[in-house]
Amino acid sequence: MLNKVEICGVNTSNLPLLSKEEKETLFVKIKAGDEEARNTFINGNLRLVLSVIQRFYGRGENADDLFQVGCVGLIKAIDNFDLSQNVQFSTYAVPMIIGEVKRYLRDNNSIRVSRSVRDLAYKVIQFKERYTKEHGKEPNIEEIAKELEVEKEDIAFSLDAIQDPVSLQEPIYNDGADSIYIMDQVKDSKNTDELWAEKITIKGAMEKLNEKERMIINKRFFDGRTQMEVAEEIGISQAQVSRLEKTAIQHIKRLYR
Repeated sequence: MLNKVEICGVNTSNLPLLSKEEKETLFVKIKAGDEEARNTFINGNLRLVLSVIQRFYGRGENADDLFQVGCVGLIKAIDNFDLSQNVQFSTYAVPMIIGEVKRYLRDNNSIRVSRSVRDLAYKVIQFKERYTKEHGKEPNIEEIAKELEVEKEDIAFSLDAIQDPVSLQEPIYNDGADSIYIMDQVKDSKNTDELWAEKITIKGAMEKLNEKERMIINKRFFDGRTQMEVAEEIGISQAQVSRLEKTAIQHIKRLYR
């Protein structure tokens, strides 16, 4: 998607790059109302927008749309940036660009959330950003509820509703040999992948396993523990638990072929 040389009519292979000194000089002019300096500053930071939207590769979104939304975030960052804070512009701008892209993706999510719920979530986010900037820490849910005059439960529900859905097959760790997936962190005794263990005569097969494999199978499939919980209990890494679990299951399956 983002291998395009031209996005929104902009040749991304030939984007300008501003030095720190050039940015500071241009920003002084921007604050004085110089539109030409503003345009130069925007063009000189389009590489930043491009680098941010690359994080969202693979969602099936149009590169031109993401780039335009990212530019909106860039412009908002320019309008709100305070040169006296002694913070690099990129440090300030990146979260704003990411936030703008995430808002766009939420609003265009195939899972529809009611407008009132979405509006409440955005009010919560805006208040949190304003409060954090003023007090140097995030507000707790009671403070948010009091400010917005809503129930705490409504705040939690609205924030959950605008979260991007995540696949259970999403990898969260890889040690070069085994991958740990989100589903490995989920405790669900009714998971269909686990039900097979309850439907076969398991006693004989379990006796064929070594002590550590037998213990892991018992904890994972009969006690309903996650791989992380098992790893903490027996003092090995989660990757080792995953590897031993797979070996044990393969052994059991071979016995019943």
